[in-house]
Amino acid sequence: ANGLAFDAAGNLLACEGDNGRITSITPQGNVSVLVSNYAGLRFNEPNDLWIDPAGGVYFSDPVYFGHAVVQGGEHVYYLSPDRSSVARVVTDMVRPNGLIGTPDGKTLYVADWGATNVFRYDINANGTLTNKPLFARVKCDGMTLDAEGNLYFCETAVLIYDSSGNQV
Repeated sequence: ANGLAFDAAGNLLACEGDNGRITSITPQGNVSVLVSNYAGLRFNEPNDLWIDPAGGVYFSDPVYFGHAVVQGGEHVYYLSPDRSSVARVVTDMVRPNGLIGTPDGKTLYVADWGATNVFRYDINANGTLTNKPLFARVKCDGMTLDAEGNLYFCETAVLIYDSSGNQV
């Protein structure tokens, strides 16, 4: 497993890159598959995820460990809160990696590790993304956000940026 997050019910959601899927693990240890394919094809290598306030899940799907690019590219997806549908929401990155959203569910930050950039997206009510300003030129893996809106990027060191995109 790589990307991990707890949902509102206390289940641990995990990106299983080798298995090409997102799973949910209950506090009792029961594992269920939330999503394992898009358009009938397994995912590449789900890498990181963020659960939005409504319970939907954004996740990146790059290729790092020599697997084939099954999805015709490396993308970001959104699993609906009711788990009934998955949508491809970012299609123009080289290698999407870490991602995090704001607590109000209005903004999603996505690292394009392959292009050495972090972008900021507006989140629409249906989970789709619009606008894509460059936020920072950073080749980062994981990221997180603090209560003051500062973003922490893991690069060769932990880099901190304020919500305006200025390095602290």
